[in-house]
Amino acid sequence: MELVCGCYEQVLFGFAVHREPGASGQNEKWTPVANFTHHGHAASLSAVAVNNRFVVTGSKDETIHIYDMKKKVEHGALLHHNGTINCLKFFGNGHLISGGDDGLICVWDAKKWDCLKSIKAHKGHVTSLSVHPSGKLALSVGTDKTLRTWNLIEGRSAFIKNIKQNAHIVEWSPGGEKYIVVTMNKIDIYQLETASITGTITTGKRISSVAFISDSILAVAGDEEIVRLFDCDSLKCLCEFKAHENRVKDICSFEVAEHHVIVTASSDGFIKMWRHNPNKTPPSLLCEVNTKARLTCLGVWLDKVAHTKDQLPPTAAPSPVKEEQEFKTSPPKSDDSEGKQQQSKKFGWTKDSKKPTKAESPMTVKKRKMEGILEKKKKKKVQISE
Repeated sequence: MELVCGCYEQVLFGFAVHREPGASGQNEKWTPVANFTHHGHAASLSAVAVNNRFVVTGSKDETIHIYDMKKKVEHGALLHHNGTINCLKFFGNGHLISGGDDGLICVWDAKKWDCLKSIKAHKGHVTSLSVHPSGKLALSVGTDKTLRTWNLIEGRSAFIKNIKQNAHIVEWSPGGEKYIVVTMNKIDIYQLETASITGTITTGKRISSVAFISDSILAVAGDEEIVRLFDCDSLKCLCEFKAHENRVKDICSFEVAEHHVIVTASSDGFIKMWRHNPNKTPPSLLCEVNTKARLTCLGVWLDKVAHTKDQLPPTAAPSPVKEEQEFKTSPPKSDDSEGKQQQSKKFGWTKDSKKPTKAESPMTVKKRKMEGILEKKKKKKVQISE
């Protein structure tokens, strides 16, 4: 098990979580240990997603970086988007779905890293997306004040719902029978069968992140140090607890050994893991670690096969993707390495997370992208002059 998180300082942190049996009559002891730090992006990290093999990160530098957690190497970068990468979601181990400020939703083959489908999803930014557990539907919200349903079997829009405000979070429940849409400090709960709102939860401050603990229990974090657990059926707050000293930026949950674990990341630099027992409230602290950075996004790599199917249903014929916009790798060290489709690069492995090691690269991904554009312009000018 490994905690991965990004920050404003452009660094990706990795912490291996060691579990040790507790003394007689005591709970199991969890200890996070610094495993790696990697400085691969040219701007702050905005999104992170994990499957059983890879960790991917999105950034304001318009790129998606891929990390192979089994081989402990940087796998490459994807350069299809033009704008900040706002959301990344794996479906099983076969596909990655991304959304960004350019209004695009892209479906990627998570083995060959080809762009299978690129959809102009919203007139504004894509702020959040979520894939139904069946893999047949996806939801997205954006700054055009719409909630859009996507038919992933045919690769097209299925339904558009106008909402009064710009939503910034959409999420399916684990069972797929309901979904939530978050606008500012309000959570609207929808039922799939009727596509209508069955209830609304309101908090005092803007909501920054949510995570389903179960089909009926929702963990809510916002621009404050408090985390609250709500019952989606009764709409009541089951409990609330002070998780951090500053606002909570991201929250996620998973289940191990017959109990749920909630993980929180905050602007105070701490990542904390909490044990949730439905019979005991509030959750109890398992462990914590101080990254000494302003955290922005969080993920948990469990090193096991995802519970969802690896394959999405077949989509319509993929739209053509320009060669320079497909899978891009780390920069070659010499001209002899041109033509290689893939080049791996070791992480900056450190024992101390205070001084993250920067990836040794002669130029940033963004700079390489701009050089490619300038080179094309030069070739066009030569052709015109001839």
